[in-house]
Amino acid sequence: MNFREHLRLAVVSVIALTLLTGCVFPLVLFALGWLLYPGQAAGSLATRNGVVIGSRLIGQEFSRPEYFHPRPSAAGAGYDGTASGGTNLGPSNRKLIEGVRQLAEDYRRSNGLPPDAIVPLDAVTRSSSGLDPHIGPADAALQVPRVARARGLSEDAVRRLLASNTQGPQLGFMGNPRVPVLDLNLALDQAAPLPPR
Repeated sequence: MNFREHLRLAVVSVIALTLLTGCVFPLVLFALGWLLYPGQAAGSLATRNGVVIGSRLIGQEFSRPEYFHPRPSAAGAGYDGTASGGTNLGPSNRKLIEGVRQLAEDYRRSNGLPPDAIVPLDAVTRSSSGLDPHIGPADAALQVPRVARARGLSEDAVRRLLASNTQGPQLGFMGNPRVPVLDLNLALDQAAPLPPR
């Protein structure tokens, strides 16, 4: 083989591999995703009365006392999918320590907890993406009394909604149980609708 044949073979190989791995393979995965998982491929959108109100894959701000509050976010102005990311502050960074301390004080105050109450870690730290749509069951359990009071429901009724909206570990063994905040708040709205503001 001479140099021209080697060069032609190299160029053809690069073009073929680029088309295969850069075009054909992604299109096949895209098509399989739409066929096998149409809801997830469309963004796992949640609707109310036919109107899209959010995605089950991206956290969103809930600050009213009638709702369960999500994990704090450092993504843009909060839960901004175009600015996904954490704080990237190390564990000994003074700004991180002060931020966590402030979040813990705010959490205790909004949930009517004593100043020395232990606060779940996920309630006062931001996820690495800033878009986490879940909270831990311990975080949700501490919010039950506030939500029940604000909704005019019994704590037992809110705990039942929480239990029915708690998911186990992924695939039954990966990770910890988690609570999808959007789904839980939608269940609350269905159980005890709020008057319009």
